[in-house]
Amino acid sequence: MPALGDLQEAFRLIDAANSADPTQKEILYSERMSGRLSVYLPSASDLLQIAVRAQHIERWTIRRDRFPAGRRGYLRWRTALANHHAQRTTELMRLAGYDDHDAATVATLLRKHGLAGAAADADVQVLEDVACLVFVEHYLEDFSANQPEEKVAQILDKSLAKMSARGREAAAGLLARRSE
Repeated sequence: MPALGDLQEAFRLIDAANSADPTQKEILYSERMSGRLSVYLPSASDLLQIAVRAQHIERWTIRRDRFPAGRRGYLRWRTALANHHAQRTTELMRLAGYDDHDAATVATLLRKHGLAGAAADADVQVLEDVACLVFVEHYLEDFSANQPEEKVAQILDKSLAKMSARGREAAAGLLARRSE
């Protein structure tokens, strides 16, 4: 059943929220996510488009340094971010005319529930693929400049392991273009 809300209004609200970022990084990131999705899966549902656009909504409001150092602190921070993204997007979707069911679906996507092996939810997998592709296309080079080569390889390996076969193929194409 198609969503009954207003997709363009949802985008406008998400973009308005991200426009408050003092660095303007999150508005650019959300636009890149939407752009990559339109290439990767042009037939994406409205709900998947909203989840992709809101992947990092208001990310700057939950700073990493509020959490302990190390892997445990990092994972707690990532969980707090996912919950914030889901909650804020739910609020904005309701303002754009979406019902509770549609908002809950997007919240599940943003929390990446269902990203597990062969039983992965198709939309969650697409969201993860798009996020990894945007990283490879737009952020890997800057990240690589400040990290040891081994760490970059480790991050790339972890990212590729979370991707579908189709996503890995798209990433390989982007990586090949980077090395040209």
